[in-house]
Amino acid sequence: MEKYFNSPAEVIEANIKASEGKAALSTGKMILAGMFAGAFIAFGGAAGSTAAHGIADVGAGRALTGAIFPVGLMMVVILGGELFTGNCLLVIAALEKRISWKKMLRNLIIVYFSNLAGALLIAALLALSGNMDYSGGLLGAYTIKTAIGKAGISPIKGIASGILCNILVCAAVLMAAAAKDIGGKAWAIFFPIAAFVIGGFEHCVANMFYIPAGMLAAMNPEYVIKAQEAYGLSAEQIAALNGWGFLQNLIPVTLGNMIGGILLVGVPMFLIHRKGKN
Repeated sequence: MEKYFNSPAEVIEANIKASEGKAALSTGKMILAGMFAGAFIAFGGAAGSTAAHGIADVGAGRALTGAIFPVGLMMVVILGGELFTGNCLLVIAALEKRISWKKMLRNLIIVYFSNLAGALLIAALLALSGNMDYSGGLLGAYTIKTAIGKAGISPIKGIASGILCNILVCAAVLMAAAAKDIGGKAWAIFFPIAAFVIGGFEHCVANMFYIPAGMLAAMNPEYVIKAQEAYGLSAEQIAALNGWGFLQNLIPVTLGNMIGGILLVGVPMFLIHRKGKN
């Protein structure tokens, strides 16, 4: 009887083989694939914000964003981008001794900064495109508000939210590997990613787009006035949206994403499906 999906054990073996390929990429290819992934995630974030910026109800706005944002990871998985959060699953291949810990670390570092470059590129192009002019500049104001909210979370919340996020992202990556056709992969990705977005959890690569986009929007006086009028943001809050605030979010969120992906998904998957097999 034909199987319509791969078993969990087959998914883990496929992930290990894919990790071997990821670890073996040349630096140039790794950078390009990482930039693509950062850009794809940014596109998902930008489209979600554009759709939801006029919705006052938080739950409804997140639900709509959650229905759109998964396109970013779909593009990453189907087109072969290198995404830092999903690549935390390289730990399975490292534990299996199919790649070295050094190669895993090399991949994560190069991909992380390549994701940042791709996300920054889309944020800059978005600011130049006039996209934030929608609704009389309300989208620009919403972009500022989103960035301020992210930059202002405490380190503990950033770590905890990052953990929750990457449990779902890594689950989506593994579930996509269970599907044997593109439609199945798309649906497998959709629900876990929608859950993380609706839950408001923190994703370091998404924030590489959201916060810089807000910083760029804050350079436009019209968006600033709109943000003050529509959301009651003070001039001090907006002025505090800077590189330091970006790092205050990115560092704990990245740590949380690593804990969630490596320790709470990758290691348990290895212990369940691989340990003791060799």
